[in-house]
Amino acid sequence: TFCVFKYFVIKMTIAEIIDVSHSYGRKLAINQINVGFEEKKITAIIGKSGSGKSTLLQLLNGLINPSSGSVSLFKKALDYNAIHSVRTRMGYMVQGTGLFPHLTIDENISIAGKLVARQNISSARVDELMDLVSLPKTYKRKYPFELSGGEQQRVGICRALFLDPPILLMDEPLGALDPLTRQEIQNEILRLQQLEPRTVILVTHDMREAKILADYILIMDEGEVQQFDATQTVLKKPVNAIVKKLIEASLS
Repeated sequence: TFCVFKYFVIKMTIAEIIDVSHSYGRKLAINQINVGFEEKKITAIIGKSGSGKSTLLQLLNGLINPSSGSVSLFKKALDYNAIHSVRTRMGYMVQGTGLFPHLTIDENISIAGKLVARQNISSARVDELMDLVSLPKTYKRKYPFELSGGEQQRVGICRALFLDPPILLMDEPLGALDPLTRQEIQNEILRLQQLEPRTVILVTHDMREAKILADYILIMDEGEVQQFDATQTVLKKPVNAIVKKLIEASLS
């Protein structure tokens, strides 16, 4: 299966946004967007503040219903009446990890399993994921405040992957980390992608991060797609002044 969008052909799409526009009151946040995301690849969505990139991620997660157009996941139109079952197939990471401060690390990681009544696999899955991101088992009884920022982010990765989702949505999850820790987590993401490939859709304002992590880059400005192509194509052949300026500002 493949889909032809405005910019290029994507084979084996797992998520599609088709003729979507969305407004907040009178403000148009997304304007007639058509994009598809390739299965088991990392796509970085980049744009300045207010460009619509986070809105795009919220549309995919069913947090907002588009004003017009449709969202398709796993080859089916998104059913907002059964959104919970769809979300169990999507991991979600946000800036600052969003860990629950009153829950232990074990409880934070396994909370998705409890929400879908899969307690019987919780303990083994927690151990497996903590091994995967090199977190000591002794951390299971600790609380988030007892961990460093990088360790908390690793816990966030474990929680997002607990149900082994085919899609992982990441909304600037590394933005609050110091440069060294950020680099460590970027390497962790790449290692995990090699071990267990999945579709990753990453919102970031950092072109360097996109260059390191992404197979594809989607650049947005004022609610419209400016360029969407393979990472090296975007970096070497920006299609307009907006894209060129964004690349130069980030990589200079």
